[in-house]
Amino acid sequence: MTDERSQFAGRRYISLETYRRNGTPVRTPVWFVEQNGELMFYTMAASGKAKRLGRDRRVRVAPCDARGTVEGGWAAGTARPLQGEEAHQADTMLDRKYGWQRGLIRLLVHLRGRPRAAYAIRLG
Repeated sequence: MTDERSQFAGRRYISLETYRRNGTPVRTPVWFVEQNGELMFYTMAASGKAKRLGRDRRVRVAPCDARGTVEGGWAAGTARPLQGEEAHQADTMLDRKYGWQRGLIRLLVHLRGRPRAAYAIRLG
């Protein structure tokens, strides 16, 4: 059996599975960082995944490629929103991990004036 946490080490993407109101799963590849046993990511505050997480914090995650093709085992977890210093720390860590690519995404998001939301996933 694959260790739930170690399979994410060195990976660039996770497939994040959230759930619609009717229970249908929706999978999305996202950039992430790990700290203190949690997987942290950012998304647009008005995105479908943010809306789904507002209703249901249950998630499943698996390592994947940029297109979302799963490359490991699924792990169940619970997402929670990050705010304040925790959100800032996740932001800094993501900048460090993804470099200029994340800088470009941040610039585009800033120019559009859309708010972002940060989350942490605790596995298990």
